[in-house]
Amino acid sequence: MANKAATGGGVLIALGVIVTLVSDSQSVTSLIPAFIGAVFLILGLLAQAKPDLSHHLMHALAAIALLAVLGSLGSLIGRGSTGWALFAQLATIVVAGFLLQQSVMAFKSRSKLTTEES
Repeated sequence: MANKAATGGGVLIALGVIVTLVSDSQSVTSLIPAFIGAVFLILGLLAQAKPDLSHHLMHALAAIALLAVLGSLGSLIGRGSTGWALFAQLATIVVAGFLLQQSVMAFKSRSKLTTEES
């Protein structure tokens, strides 16, 4: 899961930077996917470096991924985004949604293993 978090973070960082450059945006809001990606990347790298904390770090990842999905959906619906903003919001929803789904699956499988061991 840590590798997926780091990879997803890298994708969102690249997305934010590329969309900002291509759209010639003067607003820092176009970098929001990059900020979210930086958090995912840091959590993934920390989880790799500190395996004893990875469970807690992945819970944090899941919470932030949920907030990223909800925030991007809210902005998308509320603003009626178009163009590069629409693309960035949809891509953020897909990447953060994937990480959230993978986190839930990992938690379920871990919970099942713990239950079976008892």
